[in-house]
Amino acid sequence: MENTIGEQHRWRFCRLGGFDQVRLETAEDIRHLGELDQKLWAALSCPVSGLEFDSRTLAMLDSDQDGRVRVQEILAATKWISSVLVTMDTFMAGADHIPLQAIDGSRAEGQQLIASARQLLSYLGKAEAQTVSIEDVSCTDTLLHASKFNGDGIIAIHVTEDEHLQKFITEIMACVGSEQDRSGLPGISQGQLDSFFASAQQYAEWCEQTNGDAAILPFGDQTGDAFAIFSRLRNKVDDYFMRCGLAAFDVKAEAPLNPSLTNYEALASQDLAVATVEVERFPLAHIEAGRPLPLREGINPAWGPTLESLIALVVTPLFGENTHLEAAQWQQIKRIFIPYEAWQNNKAGAEVESLGFERIEVILQGQGKALLEGLIRQDLQLAEEVAAIDKVVRLVYFNRDLYRLLNNFVAFRDFYVQDRKAVFQAGTLYIDGRACELCIKVASVDSHSPLANLSRTYLTYCECRRRDSDQRMFIAAAFTGGDSDNLMLGRNGVFYDSQGIDWDATVVKIIDHPISVSQAFLAPYKRVGRMINEQIQKFAEAKAKAVDSKAGAGIKAAAAKPAAPLPFDVAKFAGIFAAFGLALGAIGTALATIFGVFLALPMWQMPLAFGGIILAISAPSMLIAFLKLRQRNLGPILDANGWAVNTKARINIPFGSTLTKMAMLPKGSERTLVDPFAEKKTPWKRWVFLLVLLMAIGFAWNKGYIAEWSKQLKAPVSEQKAAAPAMK
Repeated sequence: MENTIGEQHRWRFCRLGGFDQVRLETAEDIRHLGELDQKLWAALSCPVSGLEFDSRTLAMLDSDQDGRVRVQEILAATKWISSVLVTMDTFMAGADHIPLQAIDGSRAEGQQLIASARQLLSYLGKAEAQTVSIEDVSCTDTLLHASKFNGDGIIAIHVTEDEHLQKFITEIMACVGSEQDRSGLPGISQGQLDSFFASAQQYAEWCEQTNGDAAILPFGDQTGDAFAIFSRLRNKVDDYFMRCGLAAFDVKAEAPLNPSLTNYEALASQDLAVATVEVERFPLAHIEAGRPLPLREGINPAWGPTLESLIALVVTPLFGENTHLEAAQWQQIKRIFIPYEAWQNNKAGAEVESLGFERIEVILQGQGKALLEGLIRQDLQLAEEVAAIDKVVRLVYFNRDLYRLLNNFVAFRDFYVQDRKAVFQAGTLYIDGRACELCIKVASVDSHSPLANLSRTYLTYCECRRRDSDQRMFIAAAFTGGDSDNLMLGRNGVFYDSQGIDWDATVVKIIDHPISVSQAFLAPYKRVGRMINEQIQKFAEAKAKAVDSKAGAGIKAAAAKPAAPLPFDVAKFAGIFAAFGLALGAIGTALATIFGVFLALPMWQMPLAFGGIILAISAPSMLIAFLKLRQRNLGPILDANGWAVNTKARINIPFGSTLTKMAMLPKGSERTLVDPFAEKKTPWKRWVFLLVLLMAIGFAWNKGYIAEWSKQLKAPVSEQKAAAPAMK
């Protein structure tokens, strides 16, 4: 976006990683960052986790708390810090302290920041200090924890020494919940206080509905207990009278409606010291047509105590001492409890019911609400001061960390210049004689690897564990030097994180891509060697298996019946030797033809021909590797980790060589080449070489190649001698 007011800021760029990166080197660059076209930013967002960066600073930048830092949040932070600082020197240096004189005192916000910083320093016993540091602001939580009032409008128990108020605060939190005070302790806010008193008022009004209304409390203060017993027995008594009614309807139904003998036989083997579920399911009493409910005898023992309570609380007060309860009397009891049940269903303010009506009346008539509201107002009076202290904390953290983040967000300078590690580089992996500098923490290997595969980079995913600990993490390490011959699943190494702490690292997944052109040069020969080795191994295993099978069959046959030795088949062995000789002859002829063509070349062409053969074999592999290495890209590796990389951040061959350090002897080291455990040299290799050399010389002599070479060598000499007299 262009600056439409005044002269446009002149940006400077440098070419790093195959793309133009902005150089943020002056305070003016920071102040005009909002004018830089976002298409030129290296990244548009990054996660707040998994980075080697202060998590508190990232949390301050993440203003919407969505777990990501975005362009607008970066711009808001740079705009704010540019507006409150007179000089950006400490900002550009990433200093962990900021002088108070660097804050712009000519503006109202700057004056407030200076006053808050001085107030904070006075809390720390540094009233004369002229700088505020990370160490000073990192302990603000401790200061707020020790302070009774901290400006958040939440009061904890320790804000007052009045035991009655402390009890009241505890009761409010128990009834309507609590909020966490800035000090970290639970407390109540104005919202909890209002909610509690609203519930208390509703509950008191609900309780007062029973005053002078005997229909709601037919049994006085014992109505609640009576209703609880009634509710427990209601279905059981209804069940009894329904069964007796069915027995009166049909006499044949009486027996099935009572427990059968089989039910009692099933109970006979159980311990009936206490009532079981099966016994509770039996009717209250024996079922007979039109029979009232007996209250004294013949009661199901599982329900006896409960029925006794019903008799004492309900039946006797209504009907006097009775031995039976008629169905009509039971219906009357049910009607009596209808008003009480309706009143219970309309209960209001149930949150405070645990305190009881008497305690609620005391609270509503007391001065507790006014006192607590006074404490809340007293706490809120410090809101602006505490908010200003929070701004001082943000200022000091941004002063130290924000410029570094810009060089890892707007540009990837820290990654390419390598004067320090980028925020996404988690540490260094040592494995297979190499040190891999590009290691990134990943949350899940399975979710990271599909997108990271598009980076065209050889990646190994390692599970890292701390010894004698349950700590575990996963990293993705990029290999940009050496070869992959000895890299395999299960290979172990050591990972050093950014704090220098070592972790045991085990390879759990590999994304295979070319590592270097030199590896690609040798790849065809290694493949052929592996193929020959595999074929020889398969051939040897097959022969060994065949010999074992024949030996086993021969032993079985010998044990069963001695067999006469087979006569020597001359024709069979002659055919085998003939075939073998034919194969050797064909191979020899082919080699002789190739060797003949090679020897027919002039002497100076032979090295070229040999180099051409090597090039023809290795060139395709090297070309493919070269093209893929030019496509290596950091973007997919970071995108798979939650970044929004905005450019093609190349990892070309020269830069890649700096990301993976190979094992090298220190300069000036002494090296002894005598190895006492080296394999003993055998003379047969020399004899084979001499034999092959003699055969080649003999072949060349027989074909006349040596004579022809001699003529070619003598021809230039004779021409020089002939040319000498002519010149005279």
